[in-house]
Amino acid sequence: MGREEAEIDRLPVDLLAYIFGFIISFTDLAQASSVCRKWKEGVKQSLAQRNSMSFAGWKMDDDSTTRLVRLAYNLKELDISRSRWGCQITDNGLYQISLSNCIGNLTSISLWGMARITDRGVVQLISRATSLQHLNIGGTFVTDESLLAIADSCPHLKSIVLWSCRHVTEIGLLNLVNKCRKLESINVWGTRVPVECFIDLMTISPSLQIKPPVVLLNAGSAAILPVA
Repeated sequence: MGREEAEIDRLPVDLLAYIFGFIISFTDLAQASSVCRKWKEGVKQSLAQRNSMSFAGWKMDDDSTTRLVRLAYNLKELDISRSRWGCQITDNGLYQISLSNCIGNLTSISLWGMARITDRGVVQLISRATSLQHLNIGGTFVTDESLLAIADSCPHLKSIVLWSCRHVTEIGLLNLVNKCRKLESINVWGTRVPVECFIDLMTISPSLQIKPPVVLLNAGSAAILPVA
């Protein structure tokens, strides 16, 4: 007699994909994918159905991250923020990710704290993310070069976090607010931008929310940005 088929082996691929969609561990997904061809296809379909993906807290590299993102055709939100374990993503990884089919549909990207990326990788990624509405590049070493690319490529941008981006200047900020007319919120905590720039930003867009609030001591005086 032949070996009796296990109950789970009788499940159709689309049902397997639904089940795998509840797995948040990329390690577990990789192990499931190696069980058999049917499970591998189920994992692929589950990734293709995801609307959001976060690598925060996972120790990922360029190649493994790119492979997963390229399978997530319907992705809308991508988070590769650096956290406890840290994502070891470089400019090369951002370039590879930028070639994924989902990039043009992304509405939210977080690169918070990714100290190994530079303008080169950010520009490559952002230039293809034309549907972007929310962007977090706080804690990185980006400069005005990235802000200029964002201004040119992201007309739908609503919020941006530039927390502690100390290499951006008023030139980049003014260009960003001038071109991104849908921008509602900008976080500039820890930047080294003169108060006159914030006044100009509010003149361009009176409804713009600048975080943290800029407190003006007197007209033409320095701004105080809260430390905590």
